[in-house]
Parts: sequence; C-alpha cells; structure tokens
Amino acid sequence: MSIEMLIEGRASSGVQTSLRVPAKVPETPEPHATVVRPPSGWHLVNIRELYRYRELLFFLAWRDVKIRYKQTVLGVAWAVLQPVMMMAVFTVFFGRLAGLPSGDIPYPLFAFAGLLPWTFFATALSSAGNSVVTNERLITKTYFPRLAVPFAAVGAATVDFVVAFGLLFVLMLCYGVAPTWSLLFAPVVFLFIAIGAAGFGTLLAALNVKYRDFRYVIPFLVQFWMFATPTVYMQPPAGDADVLQTALSLNPMTGLIATFRAACLGTELPWSQFVLSAACVVVLFATGCLYFRKAEDEFADII
Repeated sequence: MSIEMLIEGRASSGVQTSLRVPAKVPETPEPHATVVRPPSGWHLVNIRELYRYRELLFFLAWRDVKIRYKQTVLGVAWAVLQPVMMMAVFTVFFGRLAGLPSGDIPYPLFAFAGLLPWTFFATALSSAGNSVVTNERLITKTYFPRLAVPFAAVGAATVDFVVAFGLLFVLMLCYGVAPTWSLLFAPVVFLFIAIGAAGFGTLLAALNVKYRDFRYVIPFLVQFWMFATPTVYMQPPAGDADVLQTALSLNPMTGLIATFRAACLGTELPWSQFVLSAACVVVLFATGCLYFRKAEDEFADII
C-alpha cells in the first residue's frame, strides 16, 4: 500500500493523522585526497613563501635576542662591550707592542671599525650554523620554510650590530674624524656582509644536521677566519708579499671589511676589492641556499 492511499483511508475514516516525511538527506561529496610530496632536486629560495611567514621570521629573530640577554645584568650592553674589549686587547698587543701601522687613522678607531662588521659576521655565522639543530623540536613538529631559521639567526645578530654601530660615531667624535658622504655607502656594504653570513650560515646549518662534527668546526673556523681577514691590521699593498696578498684576496671578507671601514672613516674606497667580494658572497649565498633546500627534506628524519 502506498503512502497516499494510507493517508486517504485514514482521512476518510475521520482519524486525525500526523505523518512525518523524512527530509531528503543531501548527498555528501566524495572526499578529495590531497597528496603532499616534498620537492626533489635543487631549488632556489621561495621568496613568496618566506614573505608569507614573515611574522614567524620576525618572532624567531626576536626570540633569539631575548634568549641571548635573558637574566643578564648588562643586557644588550654586551653587544657593545664585546667589540670594545676586543679593540682594547688588540690596541695593546698589536697597536702598542707590535706597532702595526694603521695609516692616518688612530689604531683604536681603525681596529674598532674593522671589528664591528666582523663581530656581526662571526655572531651571525655561528648562530645560523647551529640554528637548525638548536630548533630541533620546532623542525620536527610543524611545517614552515626551514630557511627562516638560519635567516632569523642573522636577523638577531643585526640587532647587536645596530646597537654597537652607535659607539663608532662616539669614537669618531673623540678622535676628531668627521663622517663624509661615503658613510651612506656603509649600509650597502653591510647588506653584502649579511648576505655572506646568511649564505655560509645556511650551508653550515645543513651540514651540521647530517654531520655533527661541524658544531666543533664552526668556532675554530670563525677564529681562523678572523685572523685571515684584515680586521685589526692593514692589508699589504699590491705587489708586496705576493703570496700573502693572493691569499687575502681569495677571502671574500677582505674587500667587504676594508670597504666598510673606508666608508665609515672617509678614506678611499677599494672599489675593485668590493666588487669581487660582493660577487663572491652572492655566489656563496646561492650555493648555501641551494644545498639547504636540497637537504631540508631529511631534517625531520635525521635531526
């Protein structure tokens, strides 16, 4: 018997009926499967993805700054004291005892203008090289562009550089060295120093995940690299000590440190050295990021 006949029969007999017809259940669409596969091979930096995670990048950098100076008496003043104490040591041993020349610039100012960018480079390189291993729990629990970790370490070191950079003007005022228009070129040089630190730091970060020996190699490498860079001594003139001159020219930080110091102190800019060093750090940055992107797929498995 159909539903219509049953309703008519009950209505004709005078029986009040109440029939509920179930509503039509909407058809559920079939679930769409999304397969996430890691990219393989060599890949460049995904700038768009890094821009989407810019807030995370800022948070990681600011977290590193706060952790570095947490529960310290002097706080961020350590960013100034470190290059100042190094300047004092090198002034006594190299400037007074060894009598190293510094041109027409007083040796303490000469040394500080070289130690300031080098301290930033060394701090950024060491922090970036150990950043992935240090953030092991974050790497293994959630997805975000892994390059944000070493880049944030470089950003945290930039805060220290900005704080210590103000002391350079104080020393220039004390020694009677007036800034010139070439000072406007100093931020450009600093940008290439940061690019070099980020590039080599990301390379060391990827190698440090797979080969934990690099955690011991990084401090030795930074110390050796400092004395291989004319930070507290003048570069020999062209034509003198050919072997030493060739070795120093192969160091990309040689031209960057010399150009930064010349831009700040108003001396002649070594354009040829700067162009060569800038090209080297750009290649180093590309190489480090390419290897990091290739190796990052295995970070969560082997870290």
